[in-house]
Amino acid sequence: MARVEDLKLESLTPEQKAIHDRIAGTRGGTVRGPFAIWLRNPKIADAADRFGTTLRNGDLELRLFELMVLLVARHWTAQYEGFAHARHALEAGIPPAVVEAIRHRRKPELERDDERLVYDLVTEMNETRTLSQPTYDRAVALLGLDHVIELITSLGFYTMVAIMLNGFDAPVPGGERPLP
Repeated sequence: MARVEDLKLESLTPEQKAIHDRIAGTRGGTVRGPFAIWLRNPKIADAADRFGTTLRNGDLELRLFELMVLLVARHWTAQYEGFAHARHALEAGIPPAVVEAIRHRRKPELERDDERLVYDLVTEMNETRTLSQPTYDRAVALLGLDHVIELITSLGFYTMVAIMLNGFDAPVPGGERPLP
């Protein structure tokens, strides 16, 4: 059960309403997950939305971005994040078998070098809290420095999202628990 009730539209301040409408406009008309919590603090909601939007619309290929988010969600068992981004990953071209392997904490069969790199980099960062020189060098050689900066920044942002979701037990629609 969620620890924080969603705010009712009629109770929003003008500042909250403006931020709510902007967030809902890019997310299918609803404000859920961490944004439903952050909306109680409009400055945080606004900054998080702008930062998250910047990252989602960055230059890193969406397929790699969504793979990274799935790995973060699985690492933290962030139910809402796993729920929301499984669909996004499939839409971005991540095969269903890969999504399912990650969901069940199995190493996925990745056919592309860039996907194996993202898997290795995110797993290494999640498990060791650092990045080895060989993985860093491989990442820069394969993706380029700008994309590595974007990938690691996104990893940090979605880790923050996972912590928010878990700390406030943000609900998944229908009460599902997609991450065993």
